[in-house]
Parts: sequence; structure tokens; C-alpha cells
Amino acid sequence: MRIAQIAPLLESVPPRLYGGTERVVSYLTEALVERGHQVTLFASGDSATSGDLTSFREQALRLDPAPQKSALAAHLSMLHGIRQCADDFDVLHFHIDLLPFPIFETVAHKTVTTLHGRQDKQDLAQAYRRWSGFPLVSISDSQRKPMPWANWFDTIHHGLPPGLCIPPSRPACDYLAFLGRLSPEKRPDRAIEIARRVGMPLKIAAKVGAGDQRYFHQTIAPMLEGADVEFIGEIDDSRKSEFLGNAAALLFPIDWPEPFGLVMIEAMACGTPVVAWREGSVPEIVDDGISGRVVDGMEEAVAAVAEVRTYDRRRIRACFDRRFDASRMVDRYESLYLRLTQEQPVLKQPVLKKA
Repeated sequence: MRIAQIAPLLESVPPRLYGGTERVVSYLTEALVERGHQVTLFASGDSATSGDLTSFREQALRLDPAPQKSALAAHLSMLHGIRQCADDFDVLHFHIDLLPFPIFETVAHKTVTTLHGRQDKQDLAQAYRRWSGFPLVSISDSQRKPMPWANWFDTIHHGLPPGLCIPPSRPACDYLAFLGRLSPEKRPDRAIEIARRVGMPLKIAAKVGAGDQRYFHQTIAPMLEGADVEFIGEIDDSRKSEFLGNAAALLFPIDWPEPFGLVMIEAMACGTPVVAWREGSVPEIVDDGISGRVVDGMEEAVAAVAEVRTYDRRRIRACFDRRFDASRMVDRYESLYLRLTQEQPVLKQPVLKKA
């Protein structure tokens, strides 16, 4: 098949540091090329792929040093260019939310849109009703809850290449890990409290985004004082096996409807158990009592740290292999592409609600 993968322009594909969506797009693109598909990746010019790379912006937005940038303008320019060559593809796979909908409305039947973000925002429902002919993919069943009526075609969990994160032969297990973004909804403050209550060091490898600077400096920075918390900053894929694999557990104390949580399966791939709050996708991703514990509060989280340290790390890795090997993700997308090309969906008529 001739497949277009359309990625966000915020990070390169794959990202140099933080970037869950762009990382998944890279895994999917490379696997599809390996399976013999003709894949064109639309992404920033600093991306790398074994497929065909087409870029409308030389550098990804976040690491571009230019003081003033327009993410909207960059994406619209890319979408305009893709629309001009849409007939060259059997399937157009979008990873940039609903931005393409007004531009690709007449070819919605040959598109698939994977939604990577939260779907409980106030204005989304009206847009999905207006452009209801676009086939949608959720990355967890919980992501669908705000709009169960939308044009969902499948739920496809993310996956990782099996050789990307490897368990160490003799994990140290002498610290707890936090990996991701230092933002209010990720609750690094909870991670610090858990680590201090159980008396274990905490290592934080995380991005501080432009919108999270105030939160970091006002809330988190004062909590970093002391030798028991080490702030490492962002890390790339080459360092994750060591960072996650030597941790006694990954702390995932979120306070928002997490759509997926890629770091949880990265930890599982390293054989590391996860202690996570019961929010969003967490109960779908963590096999409670096997690959980690799903908790409802601080007291449960503190107790869970001691419990998960006894878990069989080989069993955790086996759980990852069974559920989150990237080949399973690619199989599901490949089947969906075939469905789109062989059975043209019936386009739904827009159903507009009065404000």
C-alpha cells in the first residue's frame, strides 16, 4: 500500500528527547516500510526514516531557536502540500488531531486519524459531530469516554520495538524513577512524597516545557532540595534501558485522564514494575499485581512500592512482549488500512447541536 504518515511538527520523528506521539509515528513508519509498504513520512526536515521523508519545515518547532514561531501556520502549510498530492496515496494517516478535517473533508474515506491527546475538552464534541466522516482511532478505551458516539474504528494500544528497552542482567533496584514531563497533571510532587515516605532516592528524568516553567520553579524546584532527589533532565532512548531498568519501580502518579502513557510500557520492557494512579488508561495498561500496582491514593502507593519490589521482573517483561510488542500495533493498523481501502466507509452526515 501507499501510505502517508503525517506527524506533528513540534518534535522530529523520532524525537531527540521527549515526544511520545512522534516516537510512536517513527515505530509505525519503520515497521510498515520493513513489511514492504511504500511509506511517505510528512514531518520536520530533521526527522529520519527508512521511508520517504517529505518536509515543509526544516527543523522541529520545539528545538528551533527562533524566538517567534507559529505552529498553526507550519501545520497548515504542511497540510496544504499534502492535499495537493493526496491522490498519490491509498491511506492518509494523521497524527495531528482534528486540524486536517476541513481541508480533507472530501477524501475523509481514505484517511485515519489517531487521536493522541485528551478528549474531554469543551469544544471537541461539536467539531467531531461536524466532521463525523473521519475514521478515528483511540489509543485506549478510556480515551473514548467523553465521546463514545464518535466515529471510532478501533482502539490500538501503542507498542515498542522489542529491542528498544532491554532489562539489565543485574538491576540495581536502589532508587525510584519518574520519567516524562514536569507538569501539574503528571504530579511529580506526589512522586517526591512517595519516595521520601518509603525512604528511597528518586531520580527524575523529565522535560520542563515552556508552559510548565512557573509550576516547576514555584512548586517542584523547592522540593528538589536534598540528596534524596536527583533531577537529571530530559533523556533520549539510548539512556532509558539503564535509567528505567535499574529502578526499583517507575512512579506514575498522574492526576488527569491519561490517553495512554508510553513510559509505562517502556518501564515494563525493562522489567521494571509500575506504581500508577487509577486515572485514564492506567487500568488498561498495567496488569495489576503482575506488571505493577494500580492505586487510588498516597497510602496505597507507599505500600505498593514495597510490594512491587518482590515482583518477578522476567514476568513483567513477558507481559510487555505479549501485549505491547510493536508488531501487534502494526498488525492492527495494517488491518485497518486494508479495511479502509477495500470497504469504503459510509460517510456520516454532520449532526450539529445548537449551542
